[in-house]
Amino acid sequence: MAAHTATVTWQRGDDDFAAGHYSRAHEIAFDGGITVAGSASPSVVRAPYSREDAVDPEELLVASLSTCHMLWFLDLARNAGFVVDAYEDRASGVMGKDDRGKISVTQVKLNPYVSWGGEKQPAPEEIRELHHRAHEACFIANSFRGDIAIAGGEAN
Repeated sequence: MAAHTATVTWQRGDDDFAAGHYSRAHEIAFDGGITVAGSASPSVVRAPYSREDAVDPEELLVASLSTCHMLWFLDLARNAGFVVDAYEDRASGVMGKDDRGKISVTQVKLNPYVSWGGEKQPAPEEIRELHHRAHEACFIANSFRGDIAIAGGEAN
């Protein structure tokens, strides 16, 4: 199986670590060469100890589920003979307590908007089946304990 890496780098600086007064801002470097600003969510750790302009772990999880689903959907649509011109998903996640009583991302809702091209247009039931198959194939969805809902998914 493939291995994937991400390097997370954080430094305390002059902050009072012992008092809990330290920045949660950090950098995340991915194996493809991209580095993004990371932070705890401002809804979990108040500013100035978090950054609103950085991605937080919960957002990364939601984005991973959305991206994985999209990549499988595109491949399955292509293999079925359909042409996708554009795909946009305004995915969202909900925090809550899971069945073990632990705070976690308990639900992710995918809201895909698909624009179709080509002469062969999928019927609504074919689109739902493509989304179902993409969900079943998605590595990240297979790793997630919470609920994943796929809203809509019809031709838009």
